[in-house]
Amino acid sequence: AVHEGHVVSAQELTMLLQPLFTQNSRNLVLFMQDRLSIDDFTYLSESYGNENPFQNEILQSSPSSLVLPAVDCKAIMDLLSILQESGDWKLTNITNLNVSHLEVNASNPNLLVVQLPPLSSGLKEISTLEAIAENDKVIGRVTMDLQERGIHFSVIYTAVRPSRISKRTGVVAKLRRQLMAAQEEDSLSYPPLNVTTGNSTCILFYASNFTLKANRSVLIDLTNATFSTQSVDISASECSDSNTTLSLKYTKPVNGISSLEIRFLMTNKFYEVSARKWSTLYAVEIVQDGNKFAKFSVSAISAPAEYSFHCQLVGTSNLYPVRLVPSDNEAKNWDVFISRLQIQGFNIINNQFSYASDCTGFFTPGIWMSLVTSIILLWILTYGIHMIMQLTTNNRFDDPKGPALSVPQTE
Repeated sequence: AVHEGHVVSAQELTMLLQPLFTQNSRNLVLFMQDRLSIDDFTYLSESYGNENPFQNEILQSSPSSLVLPAVDCKAIMDLLSILQESGDWKLTNITNLNVSHLEVNASNPNLLVVQLPPLSSGLKEISTLEAIAENDKVIGRVTMDLQERGIHFSVIYTAVRPSRISKRTGVVAKLRRQLMAAQEEDSLSYPPLNVTTGNSTCILFYASNFTLKANRSVLIDLTNATFSTQSVDISASECSDSNTTLSLKYTKPVNGISSLEIRFLMTNKFYEVSARKWSTLYAVEIVQDGNKFAKFSVSAISAPAEYSFHCQLVGTSNLYPVRLVPSDNEAKNWDVFISRLQIQGFNIINNQFSYASDCTGFFTPGIWMSLVTSIILLWILTYGIHMIMQLTTNNRFDDPKGPALSVPQTE
């Protein structure tokens, strides 16, 4: 039993998982999702008028189960390492979500890691309810196949980060536009990716969702590999006072692609008009398998050299505030979606993001609508006051004892 509000630490999680390491059938299936919270099981249930996406009866049919409402994100990031260190597991990563052709030797301990599709890729319209329902079907297919083959196993269903984060109002009011500069400690999310030269950090990069789509069909979610497990190779990144290149290299991100490299090219120049230096992210390059090169030009990503840059949505869609425009034919085969992007390639102090220059201007559509509405209402009020001021009253009145009052038409 875990009391309300308690967050399970990495040490406590290791102790709670000890029965998995001592039982006879040491076959473990780890289902890893991008985000999930215990509240999702209630909010997305039938009690809220939804069609319950959790249809699997594996939890109810299991002879024993354990539900942890809140686990420290750092413990989840180290979960795979904890499991591997606990015994001599045969690690198998399942990417095609099909285990019918998977060979499992039940005499030896097996650890099957299933990376579930992300709940929100941003590249197609699908609700969280539908995405969780699809992931639930994947869990059902995998577990049913193992059961039909007579393999005894245990299941862990978790996520890299929570989907529902409660923040203290005082902290939110204090953050304002500071974003990751102060939000990192309170968001319970993963830290930003940092590139160091010597003892100093020269590049900071963060995104809540980092997804690509190749040839309009192959979805590549790089969020976990970049920020959670940090299995990405950043050794080719370069830093200088005038030019910075963030190089992200991935090995076999999906079936059919052996290697993938993504480069973010930034420059730092002095502009006489503003009498200061500005950092600009001017291009993004994608290199597939070492020979397919795609280049995108970037619009509207610049900030004072001392600042970081933040934007809620960055990608190839025309609807995003910052768009990646294809510069060659190969780039037209790629779709890019980055949410909550924050990047800084110059003047990093104390390994933290500086004040963020946001891509959203101060005059948003809502502010413009309010201003126009206020001007119209002010004009109506002014016209009404002007009309009232034109009203006149009688300056002569009829006397019943005297002759009748005659008022000329000119008056």
